[in-house]
Amino acid sequence: MDLTVSVGEFEVADPAEAWTRAGFSVGSDSVCRIGGVGIRLVVRDRGAGIVAWSLRWLPPDVSVNDLDGVPTARSAEVAEVSVASSAHPNGVIAIDHVVLLSPDLGRTVESLAAIGVDPRRERDSELGGRPIRQIFFRLGEVTVEVVGSPATAGEGPSTLRGMTYVVTDIDATASFFGDRTAPVKDAVQPGRRISTLRHQEFGMSVRTAFISAPVRNPSA
Repeated sequence: MDLTVSVGEFEVADPAEAWTRAGFSVGSDSVCRIGGVGIRLVVRDRGAGIVAWSLRWLPPDVSVNDLDGVPTARSAEVAEVSVASSAHPNGVIAIDHVVLLSPDLGRTVESLAAIGVDPRRERDSELGGRPIRQIFFRLGEVTVEVVGSPATAGEGPSTLRGMTYVVTDIDATASFFGDRTAPVKDAVQPGRRISTLRHQEFGMSVRTAFISAPVRNPSA
């Protein structure tokens, strides 16, 4: 069993009905299960968007209530790991990645290092004409994409933002949503295709995208 730090649950301040309308299966406990990760839908008085997360396999000597501003809890390390994913009418089979928006990349990287998580790779890009740096971490099934300015550091907390989900058939998912998704286009990742959801039309507060599965290298 892999005992590296991994995401157990995200807490999202959305009504369960909004996610059901968007083709996600939600249990009677208000948890949407995708792979081995839960998305717990909580009441809106907690705010909006992704308001917290819980992590499995944190080092025993680490006390974490907050990871660089993100409310953090220690997740169940055995009981829920084997919970099977629900079948989702929208075709979702896994969480590809979640964005962690950082005002201070160095501080965020240090916070992740303190719980034993190191970066896998990084990439410089632009957003709205401004330079950004993307630093990628793997927390179990989920890639965490830390995004911030490569040259400046600010105050304030980091925040969890949008989620991108892997689907079995990106064209079928786009057809399921019709004009409530943007046209499918090539993703940054070679060989993959992506579409974004007009999430507000379902009453969701989390920016949402769908992406085709990674392309496997048959010679690998």
